[in-house]
Amino acid sequence: MRIKRERSLLVLLAVAMLLSTTVRSQTKVKESARQVIAINNDWQFKKDANRRDAALTDLKWKNVSIPHTWNDKDIQSGNGFYAGDATYKKELQADTSWKGKRIFIRFEGVGSESRLYVNERFIGEHKGSYSAFAFDISYALKYGQKNKIEVRVNNQEREDVIPINNRLFPIYGGIYRPVSLIVTNKVNIAVTDFASPGIYISQKNVSAKSADVQLKVKMENKSEQRVALTLSAKIYDADGKVVKEENTPVNVSTQGEQIFTQNLNLVNPHLWNGIKDPYLYKLVARIMDGDQVLDEVSQPLGIRKFEMKPGKGFFLNDEPYRLLGVCRHQDKQDEGNALSNDQHVADLNDIKEMGATSIRFAHYQQSEYLYSKCDSMGFVIWAEIPFVNAVSGKEAGNAQHQLRELIRQNFNHPSIYVWGLHNEVYGKTPDDYTAVLTRDLDDISKTEDPDRYTVSVSGYGEMDRPTNLNADIQGMNRYYGWYEGRIGDLEQWVSGLEKKYPENRLVLSEYGVEANIDQQEELSRDTGNPSGQFWPEAYQQKFHEIQWGIIEKHPYIAASYVWNMFDFAVPPANGGGVPARNMKGLITFDRKVKKDAFYWYKANWNPEPMVYIAGRRNNKRVNALTTVTVYSNTGTPELIVNGRKVTGVKKGTTAVHYIFEKVKLQKGKNSIEAAAGSGNTIKKDHLNWTF
Repeated sequence: MRIKRERSLLVLLAVAMLLSTTVRSQTKVKESARQVIAINNDWQFKKDANRRDAALTDLKWKNVSIPHTWNDKDIQSGNGFYAGDATYKKELQADTSWKGKRIFIRFEGVGSESRLYVNERFIGEHKGSYSAFAFDISYALKYGQKNKIEVRVNNQEREDVIPINNRLFPIYGGIYRPVSLIVTNKVNIAVTDFASPGIYISQKNVSAKSADVQLKVKMENKSEQRVALTLSAKIYDADGKVVKEENTPVNVSTQGEQIFTQNLNLVNPHLWNGIKDPYLYKLVARIMDGDQVLDEVSQPLGIRKFEMKPGKGFFLNDEPYRLLGVCRHQDKQDEGNALSNDQHVADLNDIKEMGATSIRFAHYQQSEYLYSKCDSMGFVIWAEIPFVNAVSGKEAGNAQHQLRELIRQNFNHPSIYVWGLHNEVYGKTPDDYTAVLTRDLDDISKTEDPDRYTVSVSGYGEMDRPTNLNADIQGMNRYYGWYEGRIGDLEQWVSGLEKKYPENRLVLSEYGVEANIDQQEELSRDTGNPSGQFWPEAYQQKFHEIQWGIIEKHPYIAASYVWNMFDFAVPPANGGGVPARNMKGLITFDRKVKKDAFYWYKANWNPEPMVYIAGRRNNKRVNALTTVTVYSNTGTPELIVNGRKVTGVKKGTTAVHYIFEKVKLQKGKNSIEAAAGSGNTIKKDHLNWTF
């Protein structure tokens, strides 16, 4: 018995030793793989005294957290905001365990020019407010000690950095997106390849039966000798189950960056199907040394097929898919562009509530987190660089650089269908600077990513302008009824293009009109006044009622984008009674009020049953006989005014648009109620007007 007990104890001891070894091994793997460490807290900031306007400088150091901008208030009041130099600094304790590893610092967005110093040593600079950048700081750090990290920032306009001016939107100053340290082994997946993930996922021959997935991985080896390793790729489904795996022996040299590829085929893939079913796999690429993970990168994988057919519209996975779009700027009242992830998601939730299926992120690269949420929420999105509004002749190199950054950093997002090359920049001939640069940008895009479309945008309505037709898709911004002509002129414009250019891919990249919710009028006007100080909300309502009614009937317009989802800052603007504000948004700058036009699109685009009475802020009526407009996507509404049913409903521009004319009001308070539907699906809306 004693022998048996001793054997049992030996077995238990062996098992314990094995478990201990396994735990140590797992711990070792975890410690040796990539670490990403957020360093957004405990920064100090001050403006620098190097400009003439001393009143706008503040030489005292302040404690700040990232994201941060110094223009969260002043730039939203008009010209005269601080644009100049500022400095951020922090102390960084470099762990002794990092010695012998590679340490990178990665900034997701700094506005606009930045220079990095570590322990007073210059590391590098970056030009451009909207893309990420990363530097290797391994050799500048003092391990086991505190290190001084300093970032010198400037947001002045520059002719060689796009955008070259503040005329369409502000160039906010600051470190306004997250900052992180990335710690890797000496053999690693590239971090400084334009701050990309270092892996690139392409897909071909996509159908419900199969999909070919190609993985390209860029590796670096900073050890002393060539190493024989394994590149492991695993595709996980949404439940975390491995559905495909590929392991490839690789020899990684110490000389330069090396590229390795793998091909993986998925049988009967679950397709990414937009808003309806944004199904995501996950692809994880690992560098393996036996059982040890030296480095790994995880990226989303949405299996889908995009196609834009001239004259027929957009197709997702070979099925027609209407791109119901809005444009979005990234700033918010009293916050500037230093938004949190929660604020980005709140914007996307508003867009989803309205029923949009596509977003144009204008006019620059936006938050990485935002793009990731579009992947998981199912939006089909347009990403672009800020080559916009004006041309200096000195910005070509920076525009090309920013396009490479945009594509490499966002290559793996399944939601992106097109890369934007420019917006409203012009030339006099097809061979001048702007046209040639656009063709160069198109070539870069096709070289970097041959599987996605490119688009350029004109502010004119003619297809044959000199700078047009240098990308796969021609975008046009049209503002009939605001900057030119009448609202209904949109019909003649699109009909003419359909007839003359039936084989061209066309998108209506912007359309919209200003509306101040504090300015109301009862009688709807026929034209707007963009240079005036009175921009009533009712005119915006009428504008969108007419123009969406036209767009809906023309699949030749393969995608359309309302300008804009949210009001935003424009420093030189001065109209509608509010300085420094573009009020074409469907939601106010502070995100607190959804304008009537928001509910117009919600009724047309979101299939969830709803009833809405327009004119709720126009609640002081001056006419005894008035018009009541109701949006209902659940059948003809019944209108009750002061307890009495109103008859004589008239259909409007779309199936959800109902108009009750010559509705009689009584003096004093009037109760207006609309209801539609049947049974348990009756929807109601109610408001009060005073006459």
